[in-house]
Amino acid sequence: MNHHILNKEVQYFINAHLKSDITKLILKGSPFESVSIQEIAEQILAKNSCEKKLPSWFNAENIYYPNKLNIEQTSSEITSKYKSDLVSGETLIDITGGFGVDAYFFSQKVTNISHCEINEELSAMVSHNFKQLKVKNITTYLGDGIEFLEKSKEKFDWIYADPSRRNDAKEKVFLLEDCLPNIPKNLDLLFQKTNHILLKASPILDLKSAINELNNVKEIHVVAVENEVKELLFLLEKNYTKSIKVKTINIAKTNTQKFDFNLGENTNVTFSEPKKYVYEPNAAILKAGAFLQVSEKLNIAKLHQHSHLYTSDKLIDFPGRKFEIKQCISYDKKQLLQLIPTKKANIAIRNFPETVAQIRKRTGLKDGGNQYLFFTTDFNNKHLVLICEKV
Repeated sequence: MNHHILNKEVQYFINAHLKSDITKLILKGSPFESVSIQEIAEQILAKNSCEKKLPSWFNAENIYYPNKLNIEQTSSEITSKYKSDLVSGETLIDITGGFGVDAYFFSQKVTNISHCEINEELSAMVSHNFKQLKVKNITTYLGDGIEFLEKSKEKFDWIYADPSRRNDAKEKVFLLEDCLPNIPKNLDLLFQKTNHILLKASPILDLKSAINELNNVKEIHVVAVENEVKELLFLLEKNYTKSIKVKTINIAKTNTQKFDFNLGENTNVTFSEPKKYVYEPNAAILKAGAFLQVSEKLNIAKLHQHSHLYTSDKLIDFPGRKFEIKQCISYDKKQLLQLIPTKKANIAIRNFPETVAQIRKRTGLKDGGNQYLFFTTDFNNKHLVLICEKV
């Protein structure tokens, strides 16, 4: 960590060149003896990455940024705020501290936070930044979080972990047992130090495999932002053996969509031909696999067991996109083009034998416009095209 980066003149230069062409800036070289142009460029790139993702850091003065990769791997403020609502009490330890975004928001809900980070430079940055952000209830520790717990005599209200999804060879991994630290391997130790664990995992992790790797899962939270799944959260409680609650959330600019269900519960699904409205679940629901529960809990019919589209005569408040069906036809190129005079439409496929690219090539339809076409299969295994307008 080069403390000269925090000099007033250097900080002014960084802020003055946030929108500059980085390549041209590097070619000009550094105007400072104690700070290289590569270090300046790294600060500019990382800070720009924080403008929307971490506005509290972006808008604060004298923040020291790690490399851009560290910023990309850290939680966003939106997801960190969501996580902070899941914890409470006097003490929480973050054993995989990173850039400290999660710890910062946990500190607003828990009295005392411990932040463990194994990377010396990153730990120093985080400690400095917490002072700039005027956080007084976080203590930073340099070192391995698991080793810290092994040596500590303290018991915490919560343990939080966001394991690195790269192994010792820097290769991407997906199973929890392959991440660093290995949470399944260390569960006995963790439950010696707490009754509550909050674990963040990759959005592409298979839920069933994660449940098989972990013990005492009480809740799973599937968190999406603007219909893109960002995080899977597992709440573990010591000795918990009852049914697992799955909570899906899609945080959008204008509203927040929530849908909850119990894993493994019995469901009664109804199927129907397309009615007046058709619904497409958000990404969090699709990731959670709540295909049958949506039909039962919202009292709407499914088009087909594998289509994951739903329909009703009356418009309902639905956790996803809503469309009014204007026409429902068999997949016939000539008839379809007659009904789309603009030759432009938004195309989606759900349980259909052709890809979007194949359909566009076959029909000549361009992307765009106000019409939405769902190419799908109904419960009679008939291929249909739903010509819709967004509600």
